[in-house]
Amino acid sequence: MSALSPQTVLITGAGRGIGKRLALGFAKNGARVGLLGRSAGEISVTKLEIEDSGGAALRILADVRDFERLCAAVEGMAAHFQKPLDVLVANAGVQGPIGPFHTIHPSEWQDVFQTNLLGTLNSVRAVLPGMVARRKGKIILIAGGGASNPRPNFACYAATKAALARFAESVAEEVREHNVQINCVAPGGAYTSMTDEILSAGDRAGTREMEDAHKVRSTGGAPAEKQIGLVSFLASDRSNHITGKLIHVHDDWKKLENSNMREEAYTLRRQK
Repeated sequence: MSALSPQTVLITGAGRGIGKRLALGFAKNGARVGLLGRSAGEISVTKLEIEDSGGAALRILADVRDFERLCAAVEGMAAHFQKPLDVLVANAGVQGPIGPFHTIHPSEWQDVFQTNLLGTLNSVRAVLPGMVARRKGKIILIAGGGASNPRPNFACYAATKAALARFAESVAEEVREHNVQINCVAPGGAYTSMTDEILSAGDRAGTREMEDAHKVRSTGGAPAEKQIGLVSFLASDRSNHITGKLIHVHDDWKKLENSNMREEAYTLRRQK
């Protein structure tokens, strides 16, 4: 990122977990970061940490389920930093109900679809017209577990993440000629509140999920540096030839910078 023209980056769900990791990483690299979240306390702490390190951040209290508020947030961020938005990282998400699908009441899955899927669609719709008009923009969706593989006992969460991958593939083709790139990132395991939810669910989560959650809690999961590195790469001009892809943090993604992308590579079908 150029010190003369720092990127403006909007991150949803920036108050904790992977969203906070990415916000701190972008700010460290010189970006001016919009921190959007539902918890005033959490995003205030993230903002304070960024500013204490010499970075620039704007606190935006909003819910991704509210499209009009998102549009106002994008306009407000552009006015605050006196620069249009360069990058959207759509990270906001909830895990939703855990357990066999046939045991879950429909009322329990409403929020996971409203937040993970419709909230991300709202976020993309809020930023895309400006990017298309300027013929420049980067959109990165955090896909998470279930986007490329089945995830028993987390069917609702997995369905939203797989839907995001196909959404990214589709919209990428719509805006390809406008020089806007949209990709999905599977960030790998990371110790967040979702990890604790899995551990609290016990048998309802399933043996494999419990084992993975214990491992993530003890190791911290995927290193923050790898997650920040992949998302920063997709937010940079070095990835202008990459769009409509689903890339895992543990993929050998560094080789993509200097390679031509086959149409079917790194899609929801996960061919490499």
